[in-house]
Amino acid sequence: MRVILTYFIYTGWVKNTSTSTLAFDIAQFFPLLNHQILPLILNKARFNSKILSFFYNYLVDRKSTYLWNNFSSPSFNVDVGGSQVSALSPLLFVLYLSPILHIFEKQLKNLKILISILSFIDNVFFVTQNKSLIVSNLHLLCSYHIISSLLKQFRLILKYRKMEVFHFSRSHRIFDLPSLDLILLGGPILLSKNTWQYLRFIFDRKLTFQQHIEFYTNKAISTIKCINMLRNSSRGLIPTQKWLLYRSCVLPITPYGFQLWYYNKTPLLYSLKELRKM
Repeated sequence: MRVILTYFIYTGWVKNTSTSTLAFDIAQFFPLLNHQILPLILNKARFNSKILSFFYNYLVDRKSTYLWNNFSSPSFNVDVGGSQVSALSPLLFVLYLSPILHIFEKQLKNLKILISILSFIDNVFFVTQNKSLIVSNLHLLCSYHIISSLLKQFRLILKYRKMEVFHFSRSHRIFDLPSLDLILLGGPILLSKNTWQYLRFIFDRKLTFQQHIEFYTNKAISTIKCINMLRNSSRGLIPTQKWLLYRSCVLPITPYGFQLWYYNKTPLLYSLKELRKM
């Protein structure tokens, strides 16, 4: 997902366009999954009758009981929600979200708005590319209006506190990046920052990844200092055990996300300098 986004940004720069993103979470997706709507979605998608029967029996007529110390509540019917730790949960999410995105893309096509959609479970973001950031904001605004309306029809809501807008541009003349005003649509005013942390990756406007490398280098150094506290001159870990901890606990931290910034012909002087500290 992050690699695809990075690819979009670089291809946009080749075309002399800037890339803008609007990221959001679907609030409480698993607890709000409607048990009556999902079988209808599967039936509309023409799944095999055995699959339809399985999910219908899996979801419909479920009961739940609350336990608190020695107190046990009576059982009651549950017509919404699903277990987030279940192996079926990601599959159910994709099936439940697919008609929403299908309708969304169809409406954007009718409006002649070019928006790409990337999703990781309930983390979704839109990607648009234009030469003007103002035009990009208008496209994101329109996309937000459509998706929020569709999610409401499917009894889902957006998580406003995790919504972020971010503009990628190589231009040196951009000082005041345009904000995205969603107040008229019931949302907040989103300000574009200099860095964007998404799924533990730290993006900057020009994709230098300096902040990302610094963060994980410092995290690795902190881990090394903690390992040193596990031994003194008379007892504790032996050197072989410390070496094993270093290999298993420190090194995996440092190159996290390296596929985004380590590639052929990229300038690595700063990156290697930071990594040598560790």
